[in-house]
Amino acid sequence: MKLSSRRFAPTLARLALLAATLALPLASLAAPASGKPTVVLVHGAFADSSSWNAVIDRLQAKGYTVVAAPNALRSVKSDAAEVGSLVKSITGPVVLVGHSYGGSVISEAADGLPNVKALVYVAAFAPEVGESAGQLAGQFPGSTLGPALAPPVTLADGGKDLYIQPDKFRAQFAADVPAPQARLMAAGQRPIADAALHEASISAAWKTQPSWFIYGSADLNIPPAAQAFMAQRAHAKAAEEIKGASHVVMVSHPDAVAKLIEKAAASK
Repeated sequence: MKLSSRRFAPTLARLALLAATLALPLASLAAPASGKPTVVLVHGAFADSSSWNAVIDRLQAKGYTVVAAPNALRSVKSDAAEVGSLVKSITGPVVLVGHSYGGSVISEAADGLPNVKALVYVAAFAPEVGESAGQLAGQFPGSTLGPALAPPVTLADGGKDLYIQPDKFRAQFAADVPAPQARLMAAGQRPIADAALHEASISAAWKTQPSWFIYGSADLNIPPAAQAFMAQRAHAKAAEEIKGASHVVMVSHPDAVAKLIEKAAASK
């Protein structure tokens, strides 16, 4: 039986369009149509990009283009290089947002990038050059992360991966998140290389770019006093402490986090 090419032309055209769309660089997909800056979200240790879901919903509803960047959690230098490459590919201004260890990543990734208009630290580290996340967490009392960690997983290259013990995850990391959701987060947590937490930063973009901070008063990973210190040192445009919020303030208080990101995005 002879098949007519005309019969399949619409289907072939749709497949061609789909293939072309999938081949587009991320920058094309993230190009803002609203005139608003693109928001790039960087997750931290023991989390993944889904931790931003509620914030993404709110920002998209306001017309923002949002990209939840992957974070390998291997090394500040290599993680920052990957995020920096993503930001460079985006047309127009970018608001770069980091959670926890993701703050160390954005501090390095944004250095020298002219399209980054603002940095937002969400329960995040903002290290000075030469400082590490582990050093900052231990500089003030209040972190109980150490006892909550599971025995390190030794990797083939001799490095070690860190996880939070599942039965301690909610109390340590997400105390104000509903228990069923916290269980899912514990099961899907991304490990961080121990070396990454002790790697000295080589850039501090908050020195030259405006910054905003938000964190919880009940954060057991990064002491609130440490976060207040980092915000003050960075001469933050705003520093908001959410009473009773845990380390995952973007999960438990997405409205407050989204509003702060909007303020950063609207700044001149």
